[in-house]
Amino acid sequence: MRKPLKIQTILYLTLVMLWPGAYSLAEAPQQPILFSHKVHAGDYEVPCLYCHGYARRSTVAGVPSVRKCMGCHKIVAIDKPEIKKLQQYWNDGESIPWVRIYLLPDHVQFNHRRHVLGEVKCQECHGPVETMAEIEQFSSLKMGWCLKCHKKREASIDCFTCHR
Repeated sequence: MRKPLKIQTILYLTLVMLWPGAYSLAEAPQQPILFSHKVHAGDYEVPCLYCHGYARRSTVAGVPSVRKCMGCHKIVAIDKPEIKKLQQYWNDGESIPWVRIYLLPDHVQFNHRRHVLGEVKCQECHGPVETMAEIEQFSSLKMGWCLKCHKKREASIDCFTCHR
């Protein structure tokens, strides 16, 4: 005898059918400053958590502040056009209006801290960022993709772990 579907499964399937683009991969959006993860994380081996420090202590990874960037770029590559843009944000006392890459629907809650503390490498979800001149979404973030990882790591697959 077949088990009946749980209400959460029915709701999820309904959402996917009504909102098919919710988890689709998108092209990299144009950013206000061309930033190369290949140069920073690849060539110079800057650890992800140096710039995305919130990831180890918060639900969000966060983006580095202009102050963090200027810590190096007060003296490094100051003649380059993109660094001049960075300096202008610094001089104007403004944050850089980065365009978000990874978006999840409101009913999904993702906790970077739990994953960092669980020793999930950033590349498992974000791909080989250290090779990307321009960052783009690597994984689909579809429920099945996440569940596969949770099962492999024996992490909770209870609906309320990830869904509000």
